[in-house]
Amino acid sequence: MSSPKKYLNPSVLSKIDNMSLRAKLVVEGYLVGKHKSPYHGFSVEFAEHRTYGQGDEIRHIDWKLYGKTDRHYVKRFEEETNLRSYILLDTSKSMSYKSKKITKLEYGESLSAALTHLMINQKDAVGLILFDNLIRKYIPPKTSKSHKNIIYNSLSKCKAGENTDIQLILDSMADRIKKSGLVILISDLLDDPKKVMKGLNHFRHNKQEVIVFHLIDNQEFNFEFNERTNFTDMETGETITTDPWHIQYSYQDKIKLFINKYKKECGNQKIDYVPIFTDQGFDIALSEYIRKRHKSS
Repeated sequence: MSSPKKYLNPSVLSKIDNMSLRAKLVVEGYLVGKHKSPYHGFSVEFAEHRTYGQGDEIRHIDWKLYGKTDRHYVKRFEEETNLRSYILLDTSKSMSYKSKKITKLEYGESLSAALTHLMINQKDAVGLILFDNLIRKYIPPKTSKSHKNIIYNSLSKCKAGENTDIQLILDSMADRIKKSGLVILISDLLDDPKKVMKGLNHFRHNKQEVIVFHLIDNQEFNFEFNERTNFTDMETGETITTDPWHIQYSYQDKIKLFINKYKKECGNQKIDYVPIFTDQGFDIALSEYIRKRHKSS
């Protein structure tokens, strides 16, 4: 039998059409081999026992304690303050780029679905925002299991849209979100870094915790083209034709500066910045979310 870990591979996962199944397989693959479930202690904390009374559910009876005392006691749980999370998924034209099997948008969809599965199973509320230069879909945070299917359905119908205006979206959502929580931005960040950071800082001023998952295709980073190529900006339509090897080193320097700028600016604002290549496993992002979740609880 093959290991569930294989579903952490985006190329393997992309062969599965059902978004709900994708989410489940990614999370199960992530948990395989873990000595301690990252779920432990997230949402409810055992407080004490009390005597079983009329109206109590039988499933909450502590049968081990009954065996010792010959009396029915009910486990009482004290709810912690559950985390309220918002997943902001960039669906702009540039997210449809791929050099191999999977686009940045497809990676973002699967990651969003897996995070939703993980959060709702922990009784955390999660909402979804799909955007390009406008908010195309807004699903407010909820904790019900049926809410998962609403999010999965939206993700499965997701298509790349128009140009990017990340700051506009971030400012709009920062004004809309009043309660403190966790904001997760999933994007290729192909916009003016100064404007993007202004939008992210808006969340930080509102006391929100923020994670940025920066999705990058390997060709966008390495620029390893072997022949004269026609390049078209997927959002502006601007076209240039060039011999890639003439500009490869200059391009690589600029993309590294681009990434390092985000890394530095996010670090200064205590924003978790996680660059992820679209051929890397989903465990990188899930581990970062788990770490952030523990820190926020």
